[in-house]
Amino acid sequence: MFPNCSLVTQPPSSSETPPSAIPDWLDGLNEPQREAVLTTEGPVLMLAGAGTGKTAALTARLAYLIRNRLAWPSEILCVTFTNRAAREMRHRVGQLIGDAVEGMPWLGTFHSICARMLRRHAELVGLQSNYTIIDMDDQQRLLKQLIAENGLDEKRWPARQLAGLIDRWKNRGLNPNDLDAVENEAYGNGQGARMYRQYQERLKALNACDFGDLLLHVLNIFRTHHDVLEQYQNRFKYIMVDEYQDTNGVQYLWLRLLAQTRKNICVVGDDDQSIYSWRGAEVANILRFEKDFPGAKVIRLEQNYRSTPHILGAASGLIEENSQRLGKTLWTEFDGGEKLRVIGVWDAPEEARRVGDEIERLEREGAPLDQVAILVRAQYQTREFEDRFIQVGLNYRIIGGFRFYERAEIRDALAYLRVIAQPQDDLAFERIYNQPKRGLGAKTLEKMHRHARQVALPLAAAALDLADTDELPARTRNTVTALMGDFVRWREMAEELSPAELLRAVLEESGYNQMLQADRSSESAGRLENLTELARAMEDYHTLEEFLEHVSLVMDNDATDDEEKITIMTMHAAKGLEFGHLFLPGWEEGVFPSQRALDEGGLASLEEERRLAYVAITRARRRCTILHAANRRIYGQWTSSIPSRFIEELPEDHIEQETTLTGGASLWRANWSEQEDPFAHVAQNRPDRSGHRGPGWQRALSTGYETAPKRIRETGRSAASFAAKPRSDIAIGARVFHDKFGYGKVVAQEGNKLEIDFESTGRKRLLDSFVKLA
Repeated sequence: MFPNCSLVTQPPSSSETPPSAIPDWLDGLNEPQREAVLTTEGPVLMLAGAGTGKTAALTARLAYLIRNRLAWPSEILCVTFTNRAAREMRHRVGQLIGDAVEGMPWLGTFHSICARMLRRHAELVGLQSNYTIIDMDDQQRLLKQLIAENGLDEKRWPARQLAGLIDRWKNRGLNPNDLDAVENEAYGNGQGARMYRQYQERLKALNACDFGDLLLHVLNIFRTHHDVLEQYQNRFKYIMVDEYQDTNGVQYLWLRLLAQTRKNICVVGDDDQSIYSWRGAEVANILRFEKDFPGAKVIRLEQNYRSTPHILGAASGLIEENSQRLGKTLWTEFDGGEKLRVIGVWDAPEEARRVGDEIERLEREGAPLDQVAILVRAQYQTREFEDRFIQVGLNYRIIGGFRFYERAEIRDALAYLRVIAQPQDDLAFERIYNQPKRGLGAKTLEKMHRHARQVALPLAAAALDLADTDELPARTRNTVTALMGDFVRWREMAEELSPAELLRAVLEESGYNQMLQADRSSESAGRLENLTELARAMEDYHTLEEFLEHVSLVMDNDATDDEEKITIMTMHAAKGLEFGHLFLPGWEEGVFPSQRALDEGGLASLEEERRLAYVAITRARRRCTILHAANRRIYGQWTSSIPSRFIEELPEDHIEQETTLTGGASLWRANWSEQEDPFAHVAQNRPDRSGHRGPGWQRALSTGYETAPKRIRETGRSAASFAAKPRSDIAIGARVFHDKFGYGKVVAQEGNKLEIDFESTGRKRLLDSFVKLA
């Protein structure tokens, strides 16, 4: 290990001057960058700190190898993590050496390169060369078939969970026979290996593979067919890998096998920026590079071209708290700049107000909004800022995700609320009539639409009519009746409960919460957090209509793309980007570092959270502001928060702290009758001054179940001003025809409902819109 070093203001001592016979385009590189380019033989670790020009060095090295004819373009393997990075590298190398770069068939992502290899050797793993790569939707359908065939309950053992496990196993280079007892027990009470094996067999029968197979199959070929491995070991004279700290197990094993013969492998990465363990990335891969390749040369790129010394000093001091790192010294020729500001506020709304005020000040001073960014730890944090920016008229964009109110789970929840507030909202009803799954398929929806068009009724009313007839199967009728009963009850509850309490009731009673809880994918917990944040947002509104109007205004924030906008994104999504003015909110224990991450991963997760903090700070060029709140709603409950441990770890010489807690607390407490304990109404279930209660809404859920179907028939339609006119051309005794039941005679009539004796199927109760005169 190398010692961890603190910030210095001068560059380290220079290495030997490289030979003079080098291309002119290397003159723009600093000495460590040039050394990385000119050290062509043997293993090289280019340890590149944030903003130190690693792409320029990697590109120049590739161009140098080709220009000096150390290898043909086809003899160089250059691996990136994204297609965008591969395109950029190809473009930049082309600017240096011209068309020669077009002869590089092995420049691309791990998956694209392995797909090329697998096409050549598919028969060695039981595939044909024209195999298909299935997407996630196809994978889900295939797994659901296997789950059903094995008699497992898909609700208890979701296909998404199995897909996630299989992806994790493949990322680690594990085949079905490699799973230990613990891994086997992870699915289906000990059926993990069997399901994984059946899935692989089914894929081969389909002549298909998933994305994880692209690497795993090639790794298996290398392990069992040494002649194929030797072919590629001899082919590639040089191997170059970008973002090595993000490699997972199977990528690491694949690369190590390829590089064992010549050992001319150059990897570029930064152990301090390894933040994707949840994708399978293993920081240990870069930490043990020297052990894997004895005699490897470590070249540190330490001159930062992005940030001021105070920003680098704060980030360097923070990351030194990690024990598992190689260590490096970042320095810059820039002047000192501003210290990082650490601001304490009273709560999240004040946090959003403070950031909004600061951005408006920057805008008045001439700072372009495109150079302003807010980086959050969790996506639910964006909601406060979106609402505030809409209120004050600041344009913003969400990068790497949807705006808060555009996320699928939020749209679903809003659709329920829209139908409650406005039963004629067909678009909202169509979105959630079968969400979560109720067995109401496309045929049922088609019948609803058909009837709605014929009698000029909204979909909800059409569903109500159909539920009172034999047009739908008995099970479907019962499901529709129960759903409509729920909406009647929820409308009545809307008159008694606050909007937030109503939403919580709807999410629970509809089964939506249970659907997400049963989904064991990595995204489900975040979706539940978003719904909790939605309920919290609704507590600021007195009526459902008022809140839905607010959402409409937020959703209408579609400024043209050519306007400057504030960037809001997660810290993970910001890696590789930079901004002039940066705001980092939510630096409290439990939010950042994430409590969920700490619970799941312990010390290793804490160190990764600290690396994430390092990445976040080093996105800033000129100004960086960190905020923490003394109080924050988490899962709908106020909790007192303490500042993140990361704030305490920031070197005092590089930060200045301020707080607005005193004023904020006084203003906040003035709105509460229980000044000594402003949270007493939550614990004791007493209403606050606005009349809202804590968990008291649960009592309202125990009423109305037994009478719901009756209320549908008696009050449901009249309350919504629905009225379907009966057809004038049909009377008792008329002979009619139905597409499903055939010919029959009308024996009774009640409004638009007919009772018909069919010649082949007996007596049925139908809507007149579904029959025609015979």
